[in-house]
Formats: sequence, structure tokens, C-alpha cells
Amino acid sequence: MNIPPSHSYRNRILNSLPGAVAARLEAGLSPVTLVHNQSLLEDGQIATDAYFLEDGLASYVVTTQDGRTVEAGIIGRCGMVGIPVLMGTGTMPGRTFVQIPGSGFRLSAEIVRREFDRLGEFRRRLLRYLQARMVQTSQTAACNRLHDVDQRLARWLLLCSDQMDSDRLLLTQEFLSQMLGAPRTTVTLAAGQLQKAGLIDCSRGALSIVNRKGLEDVVCECYGVISAEYRRLTIQ
Repeated sequence: MNIPPSHSYRNRILNSLPGAVAARLEAGLSPVTLVHNQSLLEDGQIATDAYFLEDGLASYVVTTQDGRTVEAGIIGRCGMVGIPVLMGTGTMPGRTFVQIPGSGFRLSAEIVRREFDRLGEFRRRLLRYLQARMVQTSQTAACNRLHDVDQRLARWLLLCSDQMDSDRLLLTQEFLSQMLGAPRTTVTLAAGQLQKAGLIDCSRGALSIVNRKGLEDVVCECYGVISAEYRRLTIQ
């Protein structure tokens, strides 16, 4: 018997689950409000919960010993925070925190592992998402090494927009410089060039994509590789 879930989810993983699977998870799903800079998983912290974002955006960042930080991945409503829960490894280097405020659901590691070990649709969906994350991380590494800041900025903005289903992002250019691993002055110049071209609009504490097609025309191929893999693996 297929038991329908009582809640309609915006998170793509939860929304894609068969009714019986979603119904099993519902009792353990706790709604959460996610505030700016809230830590979801610290470097070396044992992951006791997973998070499924409904809106907002989380960043996975790596910090070097000299204090420099660069983003290695973004997580929105297409995915889940809590890879160590799936892997059974407990912890992982790096920090995952809320970059743009939003909301979502928290699910205990025990329930995630129990459902993951059933070898059903939940496991299939999460494994497909993990591959998409791996492609995002590897392609981002290549992009940060080989492409200009304006292309990297365009790639980052488009990916964030995809993960949030919104063209308005609440963030500062100082924060952008940390995420892209580039000096603030360099990122400010790149953002200014994109704004002058009529592709984005920068205001205090916010940035909006005003010409998505134009931004897609100037972005490097990395955006296409990452977005195609997310569409292939997380929508089907």
C-alpha cells in the first residue's frame, strides 16, 4: 500500500521520495529556521543530524592554517547537509554553515542511516546527489585554478540561483571574496564589470541577476558541467 506523505516538500530529495518512504521519515523531520552564519557542521564535529534545506543556502568551506577561506561547495534545496552521516565516518574536515538565511528540516543521523541502509529509493536519491556534489567540488577546483574571476563569479551566482530558485541573493562582496578565494578588490571589480554590462545589480547587502541569459553567455563551461549533472541526477 502506498501511503502518501502529509507534507509537500520544496527540498528536491524529500519531494522525490515515494509516499511510503516520505511517510516513514515524517515523524522524525523537525522544521528548522536557518539564520545567517549558523553552523550546521563544524570541522571535526561528529554529525548527529542531517539537514534538508527548503530555502536559503549553505556553504561548505575549507580554511587554511593562515586563516584563508575558500568555498568548496554549496547546498540548497537540491541536496542535504551531513555527508558523514551517510558515509558512517562521523566527521569530515571543513565547515558547513548557513550562507543565506532560510528554512528546512533536521533529521537525526540514526533515522538517516536506518533508511539509507534499507537499499531503497532514499539511498538511490542520496547516492545520486553525492555524485552531483563530487562533480561540483572537482569542477569548482578546476574553475578556481584556470578561469578568470568574472567567469568564476558568474558561475557561482548562477549555481546559487539554481539551488535557491531565486535571482536575488542576500550577500556582500566581502563575503563573495571569501567564497571565491580572491581579494575583495578583485571581486568588486569583477562585479562592477558584470553590473556595467547589465547582467547583475549590486546593492548594499544584496546582489540580483537581472539578465540571466547574458550571464550564461559570459560564464565558463564549468557552470554547464555542474548544472547539467545536477539536473541529470537530482531531478529524475
